[in-house]
Amino acid sequence: ARIDGFAGAGIHLSKRTDKFLSGSPLNALNVEPSFKEFHFIDLNGGKADALRKMCVDCTNVFVYEGDCNKLLLEKVFPVAKYSDYRRALCLLDPYGLHLNWDVMYTAGQMKSIEIFLNFPVMDMNMNILWRNPEKVSNLQLDRMNAFWGDESWRVAAYEKVKGLFGDIEQKANIESVVRAFQERLRNIAGFAFVPEPIPMRNSNGAIIYFLFFASPNKIGAKIVKDIFNKYKDVGIQ
Repeated sequence: ARIDGFAGAGIHLSKRTDKFLSGSPLNALNVEPSFKEFHFIDLNGGKADALRKMCVDCTNVFVYEGDCNKLLLEKVFPVAKYSDYRRALCLLDPYGLHLNWDVMYTAGQMKSIEIFLNFPVMDMNMNILWRNPEKVSNLQLDRMNAFWGDESWRVAAYEKVKGLFGDIEQKANIESVVRAFQERLRNIAGFAFVPEPIPMRNSNGAIIYFLFFASPNKIGAKIVKDIFNKYKDVGIQ
């Protein structure tokens, strides 16, 4: 099965050409060989309705409206159980910290699901990973804790250095946070293979997110690792 937790409307407007382009759900339908089932989720009812209309003639397409954090665990992941000899590829592409750790952890524990994950460092840097962590609001901290699963991200995000009056916390490089999450996907969620993620940059060269792949499958990880190595220095528009 092919699963998309943040599917959108199926099309999007290109900022470069001002033309409508097919989004990942419609592109996925054209992949050969095809997946047996497609499960698309979006929180926005209008986008879900638009996608549902585009796929009205596809009997193997299922569109859900609501929070993917709930729907994936209750409705979608159960169709990809290892014990049922089912497998799935799940795209988790939130715009920011809108994904809960429970989703990633469950996928890893099932041993039947591979994931592509947008690790939203721009949202983290703007709202949580400040030089002075004491100024970050509790609301933002809760968002980060929900995504990470606990508060252990602080260990990677800040390092203690010697100051005039004792140890002080200093913001670490974002790469430290990325590496820690890579290890978390492997050691806590239980994905056997988590290749080095690829940084995705905007037209100004700034990293807006890291693209992770996590899998129980060595062959799938090898293929994705080769692709990541080929495109690691290519930005996005």
